[in-house]
Amino acid sequence: MKLLETLRGGLVVSCQPVDDGPMDRPEIVAAMAAAAVAGGAAGLRIEGVANLKATRQVVSVPIIAILKRDLDDSPVRITPYLADVQALADAGADIIAYDATDRPRPETTEAILAAIHGAGALAMADCSSLDDGRRALAQGATILGSTLSGYTEETAGRAEGVDFDLIRAFKDLGAFVMAEGRVNTPELAHEAIAAGADAVTVGTALTRLEHITGWFGDAVKNAGKA
Repeated sequence: MKLLETLRGGLVVSCQPVDDGPMDRPEIVAAMAAAAVAGGAAGLRIEGVANLKATRQVVSVPIIAILKRDLDDSPVRITPYLADVQALADAGADIIAYDATDRPRPETTEAILAAIHGAGALAMADCSSLDDGRRALAQGATILGSTLSGYTEETAGRAEGVDFDLIRAFKDLGAFVMAEGRVNTPELAHEAIAAGADAVTVGTALTRLEHITGWFGDAVKNAGKA
């Protein structure tokens, strides 16, 4: 599949600024995306319809799109509704990612996948566990991401570092594997590929300036206490 070959062995940059921060504007997201492509990104991950529309106008690389919602009756945040899928597809998504965990949700994963395929996009399953990946593949997902490992109640203990074990397990399933989640250094990105990932998504370490500044600021302050 040509789209997957474009991403294979490449870096995907997740351009998701801090919510309501000074960089949380479609034109700035699009500029970050263009800069990432100029730096060699093979693909992008973009949240939100307005951001996606702005970004699609300035880049031609594959875009993995999501729409985040905070729901009162479900812990699922990533592309929870069928309408979200259609909106992202209409805005130019090549790949649509969704929460593939087995948690209470407003729409079933089967329905979300059917909507993604019906819209002519590829489906990326944002997973927390091997069981999520198995189920997603059986339902028709094309890409398995380690995105939610450490971010669910059942996997809370894995919240330190990259989940290389999950990446290896996904590779054993024969899936196209996207390493995602806490890949905060070039060395970790290299290790993720070595563990079997087909591509690596990096977000916070590249596009959330407030967090990156905090890392360096803490390091400087702690050095001064030595």
